Amino acid sequence: MSPENLANSGIVLNVQRFSTEDGPGIRTTVFLKGCSLRCDWCQNPESWTLVPQVVWYKDRCIGARHCLSACPKQALTLTSRGMVIDRKRCDGCGSCASVCPPGAIEVLGVRRTVDDVTAEVLRDCVFYEQSGGGVTLSGGDPLFQFGFAHELLRRFRSHGLHTALDTAGYAKQEQFQALVDNSNLVLLDLKLMEPTQHQAFTGIPLEPILRNATWLGAQSKPIWIRTPIIPGFTDSTDNIKTIATFIRENLPRVERWDLLGFNKLCISKWQRLDMPFACADTPLVSIDQMAHLMETARESLVSRITWSGVTREAMASVQHQLE
Repeated sequence: MSPENLANSGIVLNVQRFSTEDGPGIRTTVFLKGCSLRCDWCQNPESWTLVPQVVWYKDRCIGARHCLSACPKQALTLTSRGMVIDRKRCDGCGSCASVCPPGAIEVLGVRRTVDDVTAEVLRDCVFYEQSGGGVTLSGGDPLFQFGFAHELLRRFRSHGLHTALDTAGYAKQEQFQALVDNSNLVLLDLKLMEPTQHQAFTGIPLEPILRNATWLGAQSKPIWIRTPIIPGFTDSTDNIKTIATFIRENLPRVERWDLLGFNKLCISKWQRLDMPFACADTPLVSIDQMAHLMETARESLVSRITWSGVTREAMASVQHQLE
């Protein structure tokens, strides 16, 4: 495929309308497939690879078996324990999903054009205008499909839309700068500030992220910082203190810092992809720990610091009520 076509189309995981957490106002969030990071706690493992992936939903399946004969690679086997997908054979063509009456099989990731995605995003312009919203490019990480992401942002801007870039910041500096230049707001992940731990738990070096973040801090772009709070990984006082110091010294335009409490709602995603979840036994964060980290985060001098997620105590209360 030519470079021009690579820029004009890409693999889209999902287009989520009426988003309220990915920037100001009511927004449409476009999730692109592909990410350079391999975080042990990832909530969206289906976004890692660029290729489409087939998944099976047990609770939807009626045993029609049309999918088995439709698969040109013979990659599906329906057993008494469920559907077995031969990941080495499956190429994500979607033949199985197209003949499944209840939609028990889905293909995660569809090639779409800039024109197609833009047309869908523009349907909700009235909501953006009334709420001060817009469109957010997320993932995975949009930087993984730089050409496609760049064209999408350029097109959104040409229609006067407020654009936000949700990224971990891992890319060549010129690519990062090009996407930032076409964004009104940057949502930047800062996860771990100790280089050895960052490499071990995300699979990539920290230095390129900090280099891009430092450059970003010198621009006139508003920034939101996002930090996942993962017990045993990112929840140390030293980590939050170091992030706070980095923000205070390098990112004067940060308007908001979100501390995102760990949850396990993603376990079924890992299972459907036949992937082991490294954090399956990781506990939820406690209320006291989150309050302590919030207090530590205030050293950044960011005016608005928020936290979200289910705490250990809240989950225990729910479980008690269900008993």
